[in-house]
Amino acid sequence: MTDPNDLSARNLAAAIRSGRMRAQDVIRSTLDRVARENPAINAIVQDCGADAMREAEALDARIAAGETVGALAGVPVTVKVIADQKGYATTNGTTLAKDLIATEDAGFLRNMRAQDAIVIGRTNCPAFSYRWFSSNNLHGTTSNPHNPALTPGGSSGGAGAATAAGLGHIAHGTDIAGSIRYPAYACGVQGLRPTPGRVPAQNNTGPDRAIGPQLMAVAGPLARRVDDLRLGLEAMSGYAPDDAWSTPMPLTGPNLPRRVALVKRPGGIDTDPRIIADLERAAAILRAAGWQVDEPTEVPDIREAVDVQIDLWLSDAHSDKLAAAKLEGDPGAIALLSFYEERAKAIDVARFSALFTRRSRLIRAWRAFLVDYPIVLMPVSSELPFAQDEDLNGPEAIARLWEAQVPQIGIPVLGLPAVSICSGVEAGVPCGVQLVAPPWREDICLEAGEVLEAAFGLHPPA
Repeated sequence: MTDPNDLSARNLAAAIRSGRMRAQDVIRSTLDRVARENPAINAIVQDCGADAMREAEALDARIAAGETVGALAGVPVTVKVIADQKGYATTNGTTLAKDLIATEDAGFLRNMRAQDAIVIGRTNCPAFSYRWFSSNNLHGTTSNPHNPALTPGGSSGGAGAATAAGLGHIAHGTDIAGSIRYPAYACGVQGLRPTPGRVPAQNNTGPDRAIGPQLMAVAGPLARRVDDLRLGLEAMSGYAPDDAWSTPMPLTGPNLPRRVALVKRPGGIDTDPRIIADLERAAAILRAAGWQVDEPTEVPDIREAVDVQIDLWLSDAHSDKLAAAKLEGDPGAIALLSFYEERAKAIDVARFSALFTRRSRLIRAWRAFLVDYPIVLMPVSSELPFAQDEDLNGPEAIARLWEAQVPQIGIPVLGLPAVSICSGVEAGVPCGVQLVAPPWREDICLEAGEVLEAAFGLHPPA
C-alpha cells in the first residue's frame, strides 16, 4: 500500500472514496506511526485509536455499499484537548478539568465528521492555553520533532508537533494570540487562523467564554500542505446555531488586486536576520508570480492592538485566572499572569469600556490599509523558535518573548485571518513568514501561501 503519509489529504480521501485504499488500512497505518513516533514527542495525549478503527470500518462498509461519502473520507485528523469531543475530557491541559467529559462534539468537529474525517487522537497544550510552550501537570511536556531543545510552540503545540511528525494530515488548533500560527512556525508546518465566526468553536462543557475570547479566539487547521489547510477549513466551517459568533460566509470572494505590503519590522520590532532574509525571499517569490510587492512607509499601528489584546484577554477577571493557575500549580501560567498582575489591577470599568473604542479605531485603520494591500507579508515572530520553557527564566524573559510575538498578538484584535507559512528548516531550526488578509478572505491567504510553498520547495502536492 502507498504510504498514506506521502499523500495530500485531498488525494488520500479520493483514494479511499474510489476504493483504491481502505480507510481501515490508512487508519491502522497512522496509528502504527503514532505508536512509533509519539512517545518521543508526546504530541497526542488522549488516544482515540479504538474509536478511529470502528469509524474506519463503518466508512469502508458505506463505500462498499455505494454510498456517497465526504471530502475528508478516511483522512486522519487530531483535535486539541481544549475542544469538546464526545466521550473525552476537555482538559485544556489542566488537572482541574480532567473529568470534564464532553457529551457532544464542538461545531467544527461535527462539521469534520460530516465530511467523514476520522479523529485518531487529541493533542497537548499548556495549562489554560496561556503559553508559547506546551507542558502541563496532567499530560506532560510536548517536544519539537525537529529539535527537542526548542519549543513546539503554544498553545496548540501538540497539534504542531503531531503535524510535523506525520501523526494525522490535518490538526485542529485554536488561536487567540498566535496559538495556531506560532506552533506551525516553530514546528515547520503551515497554520491558518481564520476570521472570527468562520469556524464554530463553542464548547458546551463548562461556562461560556469571557468577552475577549469570544471576540478573538478562533479554531482552525494546521497541516503540512497549504491545500490541506484549505480542505481542513472547508470541512471545519459552517453555521452552527449553538455558537453565538458563527457566521455563514462564503469561503471565496471577488478578485482583489494582487498587491502585497512587505512589513519587515511591524511595530518597530528588532527582527532576526534569518527572518528578514526569508521575508525578502518571499517577496521576490511573489513578485516573480505576478504580485506587486511594496514596502509602504506608513502602516497602521499594531502595538496598540497588542495592548488591547492583552487587556481584553489577560486583564479581564485577572484575579480569577491567577487563582485558578495557583490552584492548578502550573508554573508557566502563574509566571505569565503574575507578570501582568499590576497592569490588570489598573483596569476599571471605564478603562475596560474604552478598550472597545480603541479596538474599533484600529480595525477601521487596518481595513482601510487592506483595501490598498489585500495581503500583508510580515514575520510570525521576530525571533527564531524559543528555547523550551524559556518563559520560566523570570520577568525579563517573559517581556522579551512577548515583544517578539507582536506580529501575532495584534492580529486577533483586528478580526483578520492570517496564515503561517514554513520557509524552511535549517540545522533543526524551523522558520516561516506570515500572510494577513482582509476579513473573510482566507482564500487570498491560501492562494499566496501556495505560491510561497511551491517556491520554498516544501511538501510538494501528492
